Amino acid sequence: MPKKAKAGLAIRPTAVDSHSVREFTSVIGSIAVYLDEIRQFRARSLGISGPQFAILTTVQSLDEGAGISVRHVARAIHVDSSFITTQSKILEKKGLLRRLTDQADARVVNLSLTDRAAKQIAGLASEEQSLNEFIFVDLPSDELEQVTAQLAELKLRLEKACLKIAGGF
Repeated sequence: MPKKAKAGLAIRPTAVDSHSVREFTSVIGSIAVYLDEIRQFRARSLGISGPQFAILTTVQSLDEGAGISVRHVARAIHVDSSFITTQSKILEKKGLLRRLTDQADARVVNLSLTDRAAKQIAGLASEEQSLNEFIFVDLPSDELEQVTAQLAELKLRLEKACLKIAGGF
């Protein structure tokens, strides 16, 4: 916890405890693995893979009515656009996704859920709600929002760190 300065301002510690960082990253890594397992279970109930389910739910959350570009979906789930292109064609054949060429730029393909996919995902909502209540039973909404905000800030710092490392410091 940051120390308080005389004027009430928080002073951040200058050194970070390496053990605490390793423990934190280990816990976050484990959480990511469990979240992926849950996604795999949900995907199997739709007859698709976990990454395909991630594509569908990303399209669902980002699409504001005109579809969402392959590039934006790829960025959102941190994969290459070619992966989204390949998987979206499979999902299109399964009747779960629509692929439409953008009216303004023929090089861009926009993705949107089919009614069938939307209904199937909606059918999982009550199960998801029950699971969320089980997982987050001891974390009130306001605290969950606070943790989420802190993790979002950490995500931004990690993105910047990756850019810094890629640039060779």
